Amino acid sequence: MFDLAHALREPYPQREDQRRAAWLEERGEQMFAAAGRWRRARVGAVRRIVALVAGESPRLERLDAAGIETEARAVGLALRRGGFAEDLVARSFALVRLAAERTLGLRHFDVQLMGGYALLQGMVAEMDTGEGKTLTATLAASTAALAGVPTHVVTVNDYLVTRDAGDLRPLYAALGLTVGAVIGGMPRPERQAAYRCDVTYCTNKDLTFDYLRDRLELGAGAGAMRLRLERLHGDGARVRRLHLRGLGFAIVDEADSVLVDEARTPLIITAQQDAGEEARIAREALDLAGQLMDKQDYRVDLETRRTELTERGRTRVEELAAGLGSFWRTRLGREELATQALAARLLYRRDEHYLVREGKIQIVDEFTGRVLADRSWGQGIHQMVEAKEGCEVTARREPLASISYQRFFRRYLLLAGMTGTAREVAGELAAVYGLAVVRIPTNRPCRRVIHPDQVFATEQEKWRAVARRVRDLHRAGRAVLVGTRSVLASETLSAALTACAVPHSVLNAKQDQEEAQIVAQAGAPGRITIATNMAGRGTDIKLQAGATDAGGLHVILTERHEAGRIDRQLAGRCARQGDPGSFEAMVALEDPLLDAYRALSTNWLPKLPLQRGIGRLIALALIRAAQTRAERLHSRVRKDLLKNDQRLADALAYSGRAE
Repeated sequence: MFDLAHALREPYPQREDQRRAAWLEERGEQMFAAAGRWRRARVGAVRRIVALVAGESPRLERLDAAGIETEARAVGLALRRGGFAEDLVARSFALVRLAAERTLGLRHFDVQLMGGYALLQGMVAEMDTGEGKTLTATLAASTAALAGVPTHVVTVNDYLVTRDAGDLRPLYAALGLTVGAVIGGMPRPERQAAYRCDVTYCTNKDLTFDYLRDRLELGAGAGAMRLRLERLHGDGARVRRLHLRGLGFAIVDEADSVLVDEARTPLIITAQQDAGEEARIAREALDLAGQLMDKQDYRVDLETRRTELTERGRTRVEELAAGLGSFWRTRLGREELATQALAARLLYRRDEHYLVREGKIQIVDEFTGRVLADRSWGQGIHQMVEAKEGCEVTARREPLASISYQRFFRRYLLLAGMTGTAREVAGELAAVYGLAVVRIPTNRPCRRVIHPDQVFATEQEKWRAVARRVRDLHRAGRAVLVGTRSVLASETLSAALTACAVPHSVLNAKQDQEEAQIVAQAGAPGRITIATNMAGRGTDIKLQAGATDAGGLHVILTERHEAGRIDRQLAGRCARQGDPGSFEAMVALEDPLLDAYRALSTNWLPKLPLQRGIGRLIALALIRAAQTRAERLHSRVRKDLLKNDQRLADALAYSGRAE
């Protein structure tokens, strides 16, 4: 049996690597389905907390501010002694709810109490968008922090970190707890101070990289006894130089995005090497790749985003590389350079996968639509893209430490999550992380109206139709949010609306500094907002006076994503907490999702009527098939990454090296 109290006494508390049986990870969906009855039993326990909290509340109502803080200290002491027993948790939740009402003017609903208890039990609480997950998390975070557990609330971007930590600070302060926020670019001393707080809000990327920096600091000699002895050295001890206090309790907001979608890519810390001849080689490779012929010299796999040389292509590369230099003399070296250059030319597109700012390449996160500061692609791709765009070519970077999200989050003593879209990946969450998904009911009935999808043959037709639809909604006084997948798509639609004389705002990676202002105005009557995925997860668009009477927020999706869950997240921006709202999708057969079915989607299907009848049915079935295909591919990539990560960990452990 795992002993949380004992584990917390370690200098750097965390779980040892948890190996799960291969057959469990391979058959997660089936295992999860078979455990359905067990999950329903756990839901009953979650429901019981509501009555227990109600029983504790009358006694606490008489407390003033000083009394609340005194009671919090008493509850914390009881939790340290008795653990997360039901009666103690109910007492803590009642106190947190009272503190929230006094400081924020917000009182947790019964369904939020249920969600908070699910988190504290190490589950994923599936709560519909708009049901107040941010406030729900304070119940579990405060209770764990009062019990002395280092608590991290992990979310998907700096905007949410700053917003949530700032908005909720008065609540935590009322309980005698400190709250910190870690954002990109923050200096090391400030990061350390934030992690030393009782509750720390941070992004998954910042958190994981800070953990890897700690692993580099600790090196191979990270045993508990050695770290305790080092403390005798005072400020010179390694534990004084670490960022984190260990991995106690993580509450992962948007759990499916962090633990599943983003788990396809390992996190790697690198050191810069000598630039040398990098720029010249990159330009030579791009020139060479430009002389190769599609399908004859190379093949492009759009699903896996890879390029591959044919036999003819290998011969052609050898001919073109003759006399270029020493880097091109070996077959393996020149073919690797050629495939990297082909990928940079064909698979990495400006204003979709990256921006060019101040002469530098900045990567755009495909899941959040945000710029990933100080990040670069590996395997020479970044240098090739820099050369393609005429930027200064930087040196390649040597990997120092790496870890996958799967292996990192399994090291927490207690892990939980919350999201509005977990059921599709419940099997993977159970198999990989041991997390059960519990469905939490809504506080009020949902009033969202979902219109039938509209399908168009070409992107040009789609953008014209979207512009007309937005113009009509604007005239009717509706607040409108239009979701696009890329910066380029948002700017294309912006140009179409400008041509129609429709006033609007654009929120994408180029306008990230104006995010709070644009989101605050998006719920006004007649307001038109075009946004990438930045306005998806975690964004709460509040309706202003007049917008509700006009029908609430109308959301238009202009392209289906590779995971249907992301589409549902965008739809969830409207009709929140009982407000009115509506959603529709307007897509084209030329959208990138259908690349794998390009022969069908561009040859004979456009000849059929797409707005009705058999043509429409086939088009919608094709889109669903493309999403399913992409989701299966990504699932396979995540499984392979986890296997390779575990293999690397075993090899490093055998050699005595650190992460």
